[in-house]
Amino acid sequence: MTKKIILSSVVAFGIAASSAMAHFQMLYTPESALEKGGKITLKHVFNHPFADEHTMDMSGVEAFYVVHKEEKTDLMKDLKPITFKGNTNSGKGFENDYNARKMGDHLFVMTPKPYFEKNEDAYIQQITKTVVNVSGLPTDWDAELGLKAEIVPLTKPYAIYSGGTFTGIVKSNGKPIPYAEIEVEYLNHDVDMKNNAMGKGKYTAPQDSFVTIGIKANKDGEFTFGIPKSGWWGFAALGVGSDTEYEGKELSQDAVIWIQAKDMK
Repeated sequence: MTKKIILSSVVAFGIAASSAMAHFQMLYTPESALEKGGKITLKHVFNHPFADEHTMDMSGVEAFYVVHKEEKTDLMKDLKPITFKGNTNSGKGFENDYNARKMGDHLFVMTPKPYFEKNEDAYIQQITKTVVNVSGLPTDWDAELGLKAEIVPLTKPYAIYSGGTFTGIVKSNGKPIPYAEIEVEYLNHDVDMKNNAMGKGKYTAPQDSFVTIGIKANKDGEFTFGIPKSGWWGFAALGVGSDTEYEGKELSQDAVIWIQAKDMK
């Protein structure tokens, strides 16, 4: 008997994109675990974290806010356009300053406008989360926001040792996505916050499949990944969002979360 394998158009698009190069919406700040509160700067750039092959232009932002102790604060007015220089080209992005004065978790959520990927004749939209903690008090790191595409962490994204693991659940509008395709990439460069530029690569992948690591969630939408190196790691669940079309073309609405691991000293 011949086994038939049928892929939805969104999943097929995600796999095609994965085989070429992985796109990641960055929501970056140098430190995710702060001893005390103060002003922090965040950079919003759409690029390829490990290889830095191309920096894409962000066309705009649909939503940007922070959640702290279950209170949502809109940050759209704080966004400023920047030009971010990668190692091969420059692209349009954004930055903002934020006063992380209060103890607890500050959960940032960025929804960029869809990006048109010419090679696939389709759009990509990555709804992205990054958590910054102040003084070690846990508050909102595991908050489920009911986003169209979302990775809900089961591990504190800012309290992971290198050699540890990160576990999350892929969801769309609060419902788990079984067997979701997930891309994992390491931020393989220092970020020059002052000059809006990416530094040279730190490590060389032994083979292309190590640049973007592919994993899958289980039947309940859960996944676990071992963290081999300290630094920032991005997780992108492909095509899991409820929106599948934009301006008459296919849309891959992805869920992205960033975690930071530290060496034990």
